[in-house]
Parts: sequence; structure tokens; C-alpha cells
Amino acid sequence: MRLILILAMTALIGACAYHHDIRRERLEPLSERYSQFDLVLAWETRVVGKETLVEGVVKNVRFHSMTDLEIWVAVLDPAGKVAARAVSFVIPQQLSMDETAEFSLKLPIAVHAGTKLRFTYKYRGHEGGDGGLFGGGSSGGIDWMQSFETVVPAQ
Repeated sequence: MRLILILAMTALIGACAYHHDIRRERLEPLSERYSQFDLVLAWETRVVGKETLVEGVVKNVRFHSMTDLEIWVAVLDPAGKVAARAVSFVIPQQLSMDETAEFSLKLPIAVHAGTKLRFTYKYRGHEGGDGGLFGGGSSGGIDWMQSFETVVPAQ
């Protein structure tokens, strides 16, 4: 009886240690990607009717946690002016180190291969600790914003 109990406990403890993150698996095959010191973004862009969907995955690779993560995408015209823009407020609201989250946004115009997109992401980064100047409390943290441009690839 003790042997069965020990085997059952071992199986349960082992099962708790294994966590399958489907979003992490989704990050790998996405062909459009951006990697920086703080996060990795991977996404796909597809036109549906007269709109463009941008769907992807974001991964925190720097901070103990990120809060209030927003991802903005703007469509730039040939002169570099913003023709359209949309935002995704990433959920969960707090993204811990090495965690991933999905994002999705809908641009109100259809884009084509060669169209330039400007991604802007912003968040509050927390190093952990007691919430001081660089801590992890709600009043602490580092506000950060970064932008990059990319071109819509041929499908």
C-alpha cells in the first residue's frame, strides 16, 4: 500500500512540475520577428477583406515582470506618414520573466507586400524587490518605449 502511495505522489508531483506553454510553441514558427534586449516579438500579418490582422506572441526576456504592455502598429504611406494605426493591450496585465502572451490587432486598411509598418511597444519593467526606485511594486518600475520599422513580406 505504501508503494502505491509513493508512486502516486511521485506521479502527481512530476505532473505539477511539467507546464506546457502553447504560446511558446507558437512563437517559434512565426516568420516575422523582432528581438531586442527586453522582449521578443513574433507575428503574422494577413489581409481579411479591407482590413489587416496582425496576430502574434510577445515574450519577456529581461525584467522580473512587465506590466501595462501595449503594442501599437502603424501603417506608413510612401512618404512615411501614418495612414492607419491600431493597438493591442496585452493580457495578462503582468508578464513575468520568460513568459509569453498573445497579441492581436486589426488595422482598418488592407496592406500589401512592401508596405512599411512601425511597431511601438511600451510597458513598465520591474526588477523585483520591494517596490523602490527599481523595484517591483505598483509605484516602482521603469517606463520603457521602443519603436522599430518592418516591411510586410510577400505571402
